[in-house]
Amino acid sequence: MKRCLTSLALALAISVSAHAEERTLHLPEKLDRYADIDLPAHFKTPAAQRHDNTPRNNPITDAGATLGRALFYDVRASASGNTACASCHQQKNAFVDPNRFSKGHAGKLTDRHAPSLVNLRYYQRGRFFWDERATSLEDQVLKPIQSPLEMGNDLVKLTDMIAKDSQYPKLYEKAFGSQEVTPERTAKALAQFVRSLVSHQSKYDEGLAKAKIVQTDFPNFTAQENRGKKLFLDRCANCHMSGGQSAHFFMNRPLNNGLDGDIRKADGGVGDLTLNPAQLGLFKSPSLRNVEFTGPYMHDGRFKTLEDVIEHYSRGVKQHPNLDPRMRRGFNFDASQKASLVAFLKTLSDQKFVSDPKFSDPFQ
Repeated sequence: MKRCLTSLALALAISVSAHAEERTLHLPEKLDRYADIDLPAHFKTPAAQRHDNTPRNNPITDAGATLGRALFYDVRASASGNTACASCHQQKNAFVDPNRFSKGHAGKLTDRHAPSLVNLRYYQRGRFFWDERATSLEDQVLKPIQSPLEMGNDLVKLTDMIAKDSQYPKLYEKAFGSQEVTPERTAKALAQFVRSLVSHQSKYDEGLAKAKIVQTDFPNFTAQENRGKKLFLDRCANCHMSGGQSAHFFMNRPLNNGLDGDIRKADGGVGDLTLNPAQLGLFKSPSLRNVEFTGPYMHDGRFKTLEDVIEHYSRGVKQHPNLDPRMRRGFNFDASQKASLVAFLKTLSDQKFVSDPKFSDPFQ
């Protein structure tokens, strides 16, 4: 009898503990607007729209992105219950980890910098991670959860946790029509939230709306910012503004930018995944939007400041065998040009985006 009572008490304790671990969501009664947002004209041109990787079977909805937001910030998605997607992708830093490497759920550090999630909807190739090992955003969002180093969980346990929560099934019903929790639905909701992270209200966007043509001086820019814009368009846009559009600031494919010269010692990037020697040292590049907030820079976070980045492109490029041909001679910027480029890059900062409540932690 004593053993039975002890077992019952233990079971009750476990039940209370599990209930205590449930986190309270603070969501508005009227859903935040994630779908059909008011984008500026340069996001709506055919050239800009072609970059949208949203699949037909997973359009952004207000209910789906709301569910994704909750999942993105829920530390219970990790095996240790202490790490969320947002732990390594912080809103105030434009969804980047401000540390060079991220701390996983068990305290070990990653070997690459956590890249920005800004405007991933507009990376046309629709492949993700520095080495593009994820074939879609729906594929990407589950991989950190299952990574032993990052969040250390498995999809069966994650699905069970979500299904037993008193709040989540209702969110799944609003998003997908029933309370059924599946890994596929979880991936779709997370991908919807990440695709909703669209930055479009920077000083650059305001200037382009007034000037109409990106090549002309923007009336809201300083003389230095306009000089930096012209220099960027002349020297940098060939890589960072592909496809005849002026909205996204993505490179259209992985490239080597001369960070290292010795392929035997350096991170192989895409080549380590494909085992293709011609792809060694190639890396996907994040959008330059909000780049002021997303340091440290490069796949390994080796550069602390934008000035360090510009100096690399100016005179620090190493002759890697797979170096992009456009990089071979370097740019040799003078001091005034470097300062102007940094000034222009800071016009891509979007203060409204990094403080928007609808992208913030709903458990606080």
